[in-house]
Amino acid sequence: MKIIALIPARGGSKRLPGKNIKLLDHHPLIAYTIQAAKDSGIFKEIYCSSESEAIGKIAEYYGAKWIKRPEEYSQDLSPDIDWINHALCEIDNCVVIEREGQFYIRGRNLSAFAILRPTSPFRTGETIKRAFLEWDKHHCMKAIEPVKQHPHKMWRINGIMMPYADAHKAKHLLPTQLLENVYIQNASLEIRQIKIKNGNDAFYQPFFTKDLEGYDINDEKDWVYAEWLIENDKVKLPEINIHRWF
Repeated sequence: MKIIALIPARGGSKRLPGKNIKLLDHHPLIAYTIQAAKDSGIFKEIYCSSESEAIGKIAEYYGAKWIKRPEEYSQDLSPDIDWINHALCEIDNCVVIEREGQFYIRGRNLSAFAILRPTSPFRTGETIKRAFLEWDKHHCMKAIEPVKQHPHKMWRINGIMMPYADAHKAKHLLPTQLLENVYIQNASLEIRQIKIKNGNDAFYQPFFTKDLEGYDINDEKDWVYAEWLIENDKVKLPEINIHRWF
């Protein structure tokens, strides 16, 4: 299949400013995602979508092609579909069709794309390759992992405390071990055909990440823990064999 990697990297992170190019073990964070994409050996091209020239230059240095994202698609509340549409139309002259509030993308030369977010530095080329081999090629694949805090142990407050889920069944009273398995998506990867729509009726195929493949860095606490994991040999980063960006 003709498949490409799309790496979204805004410059306007609020919880951890500049996180996408912050140095982690000598290299900018985004470099590990680019290296993992290269190591997987499955992509025709690797692209970085960013409104930031600094991020774009660093992405190019490490082996990705930079697509300059318009500012209007780079806001805190901008949905993914906006930058995806823009990137695919820039790369493949894709046709974007809006029909009854749904957006469809039809490619000319490409078959599929993977979204690899730079905040997951412990996802490797082997992770991506394993996902691609498991993908059934007909549906969207999303990376998931077991939740650490079960939704049946959560509460909403609207004047009084009420269980967040299935209040009438009182499942919050059960030991966690007796509750159904629940999973949460992580940021490590997503694979789609170049014929997608922005709706709620899409079928998603799960990709179960292992160990810390799905670890996601969003704030200072996440960053400090990531550094601790590396320093104590608890995890391995993709190996980068070029001089670090200065």
